[in-house]
Amino acid sequence: MKKRVVFRIQLTLDAKKRLLDISDQLGITQIAITSRLVEWFASQPDLIQAAILGLYPDVIKQDVATLILNRMAEGKNDRSK
Repeated sequence: MKKRVVFRIQLTLDAKKRLLDISDQLGITQIAITSRLVEWFASQPDLIQAAILGLYPDVIKQDVATLILNRMAEGKNDRSK
């Protein structure tokens, strides 16, 4: 098993409640959900991470989404060659 690191996060009360609801619905611990989300996020390309974090100005968000989708499509085409 991979070594694990423990760290704390800060959530609003509403986010904590929604996380607990999801945890109850799925029968999975809140720690497991959070760990999987962070691992997924960390494995995303920089463009995706920046979009998720809201780092692009509103005025170009639609253009960024199109650019990301085009890059993802190009990546799929590159893999099939």
